[in-house]
Amino acid sequence: MTREDRTTTVHANGGPGLLYGFHHVVRRGEAAFDGTWTERVAPRQAIRMLDHWDNVDVHPVMGQVERGYAGGSLFYDNGVVRADLGRVAAYARLLASIGINRVGLNNVNVHRTEARLLTDLLPDVVRLAAVFRPQGIKVCLSVSFAAPVTLGGLATADPLDPEVRDWWARTTADVYAAIPDFAGYVVKADSEGQPGPFGYGRDHADGANALARALKPFGGTVFWRAFVYNHRQDWRDRTTDRARAAHDHFAPLDGRFDDNVVVQVKAGPIDFQTREPVSPVIAAMPSTRLAVELQVTQEYTGHQKHVCHLVPLWREMLSFRPWGEEEGTVADIAAGRASGPAGGVVAVSNAGDDPFWTGHPLAQANLYGFGRLAWDDRLTSAEVLDEWIGLTFADPDVRGPLHRLVDDSWRTYEKYTAPLGVGFMVRPGGHYGPDVDGYEYSPWGTYHFADRDGVGVDRTRATGTGFTGQFPPPWRNLYESPETCPDELLLFFHHVPYGHVLHSGTTVVQHIYDTHFDGREEVVRMAATWAELEGRVPASTFRRVTELLGEQLRSATEWRDQVNTYFHRKSGVPDARGRRIY
Repeated sequence: MTREDRTTTVHANGGPGLLYGFHHVVRRGEAAFDGTWTERVAPRQAIRMLDHWDNVDVHPVMGQVERGYAGGSLFYDNGVVRADLGRVAAYARLLASIGINRVGLNNVNVHRTEARLLTDLLPDVVRLAAVFRPQGIKVCLSVSFAAPVTLGGLATADPLDPEVRDWWARTTADVYAAIPDFAGYVVKADSEGQPGPFGYGRDHADGANALARALKPFGGTVFWRAFVYNHRQDWRDRTTDRARAAHDHFAPLDGRFDDNVVVQVKAGPIDFQTREPVSPVIAAMPSTRLAVELQVTQEYTGHQKHVCHLVPLWREMLSFRPWGEEEGTVADIAAGRASGPAGGVVAVSNAGDDPFWTGHPLAQANLYGFGRLAWDDRLTSAEVLDEWIGLTFADPDVRGPLHRLVDDSWRTYEKYTAPLGVGFMVRPGGHYGPDVDGYEYSPWGTYHFADRDGVGVDRTRATGTGFTGQFPPPWRNLYESPETCPDELLLFFHHVPYGHVLHSGTTVVQHIYDTHFDGREEVVRMAATWAELEGRVPASTFRRVTELLGEQLRSATEWRDQVNTYFHRKSGVPDARGRRIY
């Protein structure tokens, strides 16, 4: 892009590039038409993808959008693709403006009707692809590994069976005949009840490569999720560790995946918690294309009822250096700038048919922020949020208050929910609100092991599950000892006494008390800051955010009281500040 002789010019090597360039001109605002300048803008990730966990049929438990908190699906209504795709067209333009170039159109948990998008419902996918195409976005479908049986009538879905491979080849050819720029398949297999290659004595390279070879003649990609673990654990057995599972299953397969397979790895080893370490799988497969998966929809971070700005969390994860300061970052690995081939960055979408797109108007900043970080991971959280504020609100004087409200809201949420990286103190099923022991005796492998003496999960090599050994140096050694483990991850890696002194100088139990009181008070201040903006933001936005901040305060109060009471009763240690604990 150049500005010269009072003319701003966008240059690109193709249509999508011109589109991104014009959107960048909009981001620059009036500065795009001042002075003389030259700027080159290019994405640092080739694949920047949103997965939509939308159901064609309304699921009896999950509803129209699984783990979606912004109303119903943008795509589907009453079991079919919407007749009027006007809002989908607006959404496609919105995604192009932040640099997204792939979308998965349906739930990774592929139910009966969603499975048929691959075959007899394909004409509906053609309609959706036609809406996204002008915005430079290619569509993907989540497919069931069992499709040769459930859709094709075969007796097996064994990935090494010639009939199965032929079925995938023929079916994929039909898809490309209808959608020549189709991007590929997204697959969740052998996970949480979904069928997969383990059922036939095969491994995940066998499974992924079968689909990849069907896609290969057309330039398609299979995005194969590494979210594979035993969800039928015995909580009594402390040798089993859900955090280990993805590495145990996938690291030994490095080098065996075809070059059009992208192994899609959750950024953390458990499940999109408010605080986790970076997954060691990301550093363990240098010969495999890896995509880092984030979650924009706020499944464990407040259901888009709480202000929880996730860009700082994602930036920490993307800038993490698995091999220490001398080697590349997680973003570098995903982009192919470090030790292996390029994969990309993927996230679970948070948009729905709500008038504000994301339910909570301020949750739009997370969707915007994901796109911008996927485009350029070097942007700071403050820069990204500032862009969004400037593009969303007409009054420039709202910038200061909105930064005060939003900037640190992720850390505020962390303070009043699960402490020190322990995770999963949420109500089972819905994952909203506190339930400290809700998952403690469940088969899901999400434990904190609190007893009268201490709390946390021993994942050390010396005495625990050995998970620390899945990390390369220096992290395997740093996480191994409670003396060097960062405070914010202490309980993820160690079971420690309540009197253990953190690097901050306070004890574990006092930290729990202090942060839960402080976090709730920070929500009070957030609400007061928002109240200052009445009359300076649209009235409908003001009303919606005011209502939701009221719910956030109610919920933060419950988190404070339930978590503090739980640990007071477990430990018997009083609050050093004498505050009321029930």
